[in-house]
Amino acid sequence: MRVVLQIAKDAEVKVNEEVIGSIPYGFLLLVGFTHDDTFEVIDKMAEKIVKLRIFPDENGKTNLSLKDVNGKILSVSQFTLYADTKKGNRPSFVSALGGEASEKLYDYFNEKIVSLVGEPISKGKFGADMKVRFTNDGPFTLVLDSKELF
Repeated sequence: MRVVLQIAKDAEVKVNEEVIGSIPYGFLLLVGFTHDDTFEVIDKMAEKIVKLRIFPDENGKTNLSLKDVNGKILSVSQFTLYADTKKGNRPSFVSALGGEASEKLYDYFNEKIVSLVGEPISKGKFGADMKVRFTNDGPFTLVLDSKELF
């Protein structure tokens, strides 16, 4: 599982020019899965994300969590996080989990996040052509890979 996490001052996702998800401040999560991802991996990744202390405190140090700053989450599925560009100039996506299996994991991930933060989150639409707009705060971006974290 890979997640690109960005602290966003604001973020929204559109499908067919209609805003289907938005947040005022918090995390924009771009979420991708590979073939050996499990619910256990997702549980650990979701807990890591929610507990990260990466928001600045009154001294400018990264000490505060999402809950501490009353931040929100916008979750967007993105299979391209598993693109392989080692050979040639056209990416291969054979490592990306697709279809129903990926959608099932994405739904589970979002449900797990909701259970941890105790409130609904905003989401993109799985498999749709989405337009994501956001203002990166900092900029602050982390790439979380379950193979490196656990």
